Amino acid sequence: MTASAAEPTRPPTQPTPPPTRRIDHVDTYHGTSVADPYRWLEDDVRESDDVAAWVEAQNEVTFGYLKQIPQRETIEKRLTTLWNYEKFGSPFKRGGHYYFYKNDGLQNQSVLYTQTTLDSEPELFLDPNQWSKDGTVALAGISFSDDGRFVTYGVAEAGSDWRTWRVMEVASRKVLNDELKWVKFSGASWTNDSRGFFYSRFAEPQEGAEFQGLNLNQQVYYHRVGTDQSDDVLVYRRPDHPDWGFDAEVTEDGRYLVITVWKGTDDKYRVLYKDLLEPYGIPLDLIATFDHEYSFVGNDGPMFFFKTDHDAPRKKLVAIDIRKPAGSAETVLIEQRDETLTGVGLVGNLFVTKYLKDARTQIRIHTLTGAFVREVEFPGIGSASGFGGRQADTETFYSFSSFATPPSIYRYDLITGESRLLRRAAVQFEPDDYVVKQVFYNSKDGTRVPMFIAHRKDVELNGDTPTLLYGYGGFNISMQPGFSISRLQWMEMGGVFAMANLRGGGEYGESWHRAGTKLQKQNVFDDFVAAAEWLIEQKYTRSDKLAIMGGSNGGLLVGAVMTQRPDLFGACLPAVGVMDMLRFHKFTAGRYWVDDYGSADDADEFQALLAYSPYHNLEPGTRYPPTLVTTADTDDRVVPGHSFKFAAQLQHCHAGEAPVLIRIETRAGHGAGKPTAKVIEELADKWAFLVKNLGMTPR
Repeated sequence: MTASAAEPTRPPTQPTPPPTRRIDHVDTYHGTSVADPYRWLEDDVRESDDVAAWVEAQNEVTFGYLKQIPQRETIEKRLTTLWNYEKFGSPFKRGGHYYFYKNDGLQNQSVLYTQTTLDSEPELFLDPNQWSKDGTVALAGISFSDDGRFVTYGVAEAGSDWRTWRVMEVASRKVLNDELKWVKFSGASWTNDSRGFFYSRFAEPQEGAEFQGLNLNQQVYYHRVGTDQSDDVLVYRRPDHPDWGFDAEVTEDGRYLVITVWKGTDDKYRVLYKDLLEPYGIPLDLIATFDHEYSFVGNDGPMFFFKTDHDAPRKKLVAIDIRKPAGSAETVLIEQRDETLTGVGLVGNLFVTKYLKDARTQIRIHTLTGAFVREVEFPGIGSASGFGGRQADTETFYSFSSFATPPSIYRYDLITGESRLLRRAAVQFEPDDYVVKQVFYNSKDGTRVPMFIAHRKDVELNGDTPTLLYGYGGFNISMQPGFSISRLQWMEMGGVFAMANLRGGGEYGESWHRAGTKLQKQNVFDDFVAAAEWLIEQKYTRSDKLAIMGGSNGGLLVGAVMTQRPDLFGACLPAVGVMDMLRFHKFTAGRYWVDDYGSADDADEFQALLAYSPYHNLEPGTRYPPTLVTTADTDDRVVPGHSFKFAAQLQHCHAGEAPVLIRIETRAGHGAGKPTAKVIEELADKWAFLVKNLGMTPR
């Protein structure tokens, strides 16, 4: 390995990132040579002294710069004040008791409470804040036995996707000796005798490969309460298909085990079932190909219900009689609509269907025969979540919020259709001071794209307003108008917040999703650029006042558009992004993303990936916008090497005076389970960076 030339010099008034060693590493893809001068930054920071030293040096410069921004302390104080309100999750009922999550305000982790009735005094049930001093150990998944005697719950440390599952007696709160390790991308589903549960796990990884190695050969096991994990019964595996993953779910009547098989991020599933009354019976194929989505909803005896996109790109609900030969015709219960069907629950012997109507939530209730009953009414533009429960329930619960409407928790009577407000978040702001609207704009190819815009009513939209544009555009995930303290503070400071519903998401069904994948991924970036240009044309802002932000696949989005249009943006915040599109599939869960991105192993897809890969499209001598890259050392979803390499190459290529920095969080992961204290600190740094670099004067 050889060192490179010195980094470009910068004016003394700007932070000077430490020089990063470059190496002469070249890979050849389908006859094309591609340099990778920072390959060494892929090494695990826990295993490499060189990478650890680089992280420390980068953080020293970044935090030194952020701490000198005069407004940062005020921003953090106000953010802390806004964050300090009681946050409630929607209640759910198990074993004759209600459960709900609550955060008093600034607790690092939300606490699970229980109560016998909705009006009784809540009792603390599980408090993950007691599991670590720094709040970095989180509750990550929970499942109660049918009789409510036991609960099994997942524990995640430092933001990792790995979960350790434990078992507790509900009445005594006694944690048993059961400990299930190396569980990832799996829940737990109890048999109705409450003696044990099914779950999926991987083999123990080699030492040093826990946070970098590929996740292969997941297997389904049955765990009997009170026994050692080594005694768990292997239920299903496919060593001939090491890339397959499995989700095992016991039907509510306890009769069947339904195994949904997946091999990537696409909603394309094979489905098997096993009759649990036949102890030696093997799982049988019900859906034997990965051609379509078949998401299991529930059953009525041998009649299984699925949400599917088979001949319905915006989804429909069907019934399949498992007594009939495999491949027999399905019975359509709810036909495809103009709106996109995103979820179905079977509660109170009714189907609760969730649709997206131009990215807004729409809930429709149907009978088991598919007959329409009623629609749930909501107070304006927003998002609703919840509506869970059992088939014998007569009530369900949901939360509704919008950009300027804090979450409100409702009880919904499935018999009468009445919604009753239970709790409303008491945030220290006036919702009536804000406006939320939805607009539509045309992308480069003429495609009509929706976008939500929110801001204070008294903001003067004169073309000079600091504006934050957010996007994602991938994996069939829909961006909906929900409440966020960080976005509220941005608007409170006088900024406009905009969120574009880009292709690649699920807002308009599978065709919308497919239009932003693989060889058509550039459509996503074009949609985002068009959103930025529309905001400028409509006199909301101008380029040097326009910031862009996104995380994970959204981090890729920001990285791609800032390399394609560095002139268009005033600041960029790519978070935990997929930045090396030629090697993402070689780490942890990255192989699953081939469904959306394609793979450099394919010649045509390689060319498309190379054309937009953020790491590979940074050009020396280019003036890039002020950029704050963010990642975390325990991110085993999008390994931090993506951001490390991108930041190093950005600093090497950047010819302007603007700061291009990387902020690396310690003992944190991709985002889930991050302690409140760390969340607030990171957001304060981001907002301070924008205030400084957009020339913003907070209100």
